[in-house]
Amino acid sequence: MSLVRNVGTIGGLTAISRVFGFARDMLMARVLGAGLAADAFQLAFILPNTFRRLFAEGAFSVAFVPMYTRALNGEDGEAAAARFADDVLAIFVWVLLGFSALAMIAMPGIVWMLASDFQQVPGKFELSVLLSRITFPYLMLISLVAMLSGLLNARSRFGPGAFAPVLLNIVLITGIIVGWWLRGEGGDDRIVGMALAVSVSLAGVAQLLYLWIAARHTGIRFHLHLPRITPEVKRLGILILPATFGAGIYQISQFVDTFFATTLPQGSLTLLKYADRLNQMPLGIVGIALGTAILPMLARHIQTDNLGEAQRLQTNAVEMALLLTLPAAAALAVCAPAFVTAFFVGGKMTDADGQTMAMIVTALVAGLPSYVLVKVFQPAFFSREDTRTPVWVAAFALVVNIAINFAVVPRYGIVGLAGATAFTATLNVLLLYTILHRRRWYHATARLAGRVARQLVATGAMAAALWYTMPLMQARYGGNVLERVWSLSALVAIGLIVFFGIAGLTGALDKDLVSQLRRRRKSSPASEGQ
Repeated sequence: MSLVRNVGTIGGLTAISRVFGFARDMLMARVLGAGLAADAFQLAFILPNTFRRLFAEGAFSVAFVPMYTRALNGEDGEAAAARFADDVLAIFVWVLLGFSALAMIAMPGIVWMLASDFQQVPGKFELSVLLSRITFPYLMLISLVAMLSGLLNARSRFGPGAFAPVLLNIVLITGIIVGWWLRGEGGDDRIVGMALAVSVSLAGVAQLLYLWIAARHTGIRFHLHLPRITPEVKRLGILILPATFGAGIYQISQFVDTFFATTLPQGSLTLLKYADRLNQMPLGIVGIALGTAILPMLARHIQTDNLGEAQRLQTNAVEMALLLTLPAAAALAVCAPAFVTAFFVGGKMTDADGQTMAMIVTALVAGLPSYVLVKVFQPAFFSREDTRTPVWVAAFALVVNIAINFAVVPRYGIVGLAGATAFTATLNVLLLYTILHRRRWYHATARLAGRVARQLVATGAMAAALWYTMPLMQARYGGNVLERVWSLSALVAIGLIVFFGIAGLTGALDKDLVSQLRRRRKSSPASEGQ
């Protein structure tokens, strides 16, 4: 199965999830605004989600998927893979239970470390602790979902794992509506926060049931037994420890950003998370899709010593990543005020909040291509079971990030914090590529460099067109629904026409890659198992 087809499957389903997530945040912004309850819920949602991305989707997946894939394609095939999965599950469940229990008990201390300034607002710290305890069971549930998703990904079944987040957003949207109904007009926003927190854990249950059913339909069976440390499980543990840091620089940065955001005026944390939703649209669709699809494929090429195919796969991934993220980053940076006003301003979300959020978006998306390229370069290490090198790269980048935050946050506030995040991501990518090049594991070709240069020309032309067009519809972005829809649609249409028009004229588009993106062939049963 081709990289493009896998990315199309994952990206398409992830796009659906991002649309629902976008609707969720739009609704939340209007119902809660950027006040006390909104900040408390954002913190409560950050905790299990960051640990999930760090351990389950980050360290665990990048270490587990290559080992499981190797067992699946080894001599014993399904039998060896099933034994390995059962042994890992037997330990994984108890680790998750123990960690979750300890975290819930220690939640006042955890919240204090991340948001001690919340104590300055009456009731804000206590609400944050309560909501965090309600949401934290989601970590265990979604970690098991990540394991099931990894098993399916190793069989080139990417659909269920990519669709599962849709269930999360549907349940959360329902929670917002229920909380709004219970609160009534002029009621306590904490009621909405409670409803949202409960919805997070309920969403974890729904996602786990869905992935469990999908795994059984694929023929995957589990046999729970007492934990035992086998050589393979021990090796997995050794790989997970450094991968926890190396694969999770973005997630660790979330804790750093959260700490600094909570020291700023009330609502700063919420505005940062709403702004990141715009940033996450292309990042989630492109970055997660590429990272998820490339890891098992790259592991198979390296296992069979097919280094030429590994080079070609990574080059295609880099070209695809930049083709999709360069114009997205430029469009979001130029049109941030229009998008923020049209999507988020209204209800309890004020114009002043919208202006601040637009500046945060512009700063964040400066690092959008880098956020995605991290997902492309890290699998080159993980597929070779080298989880140590990204640790040192991530450690250095994180130290730089913290130092920059201390310098810029007091002066530039939440916008400075967002800019520091973008700069650190770019530094991380440059270091990863330098190491890959020196080890001769991957190198950018002259052909790729020429293609990227043409993409930059097309991106610049598009940004200029949007810059001159956007003020013409200034009054429409905050108008009625119809005015908001058609004004944004006009901006999107102009951006697409100019970018792809110039890209076609300059040769920025690889015709073979475009033909693969447009192709909708069903893969044969033989290709499914390759």
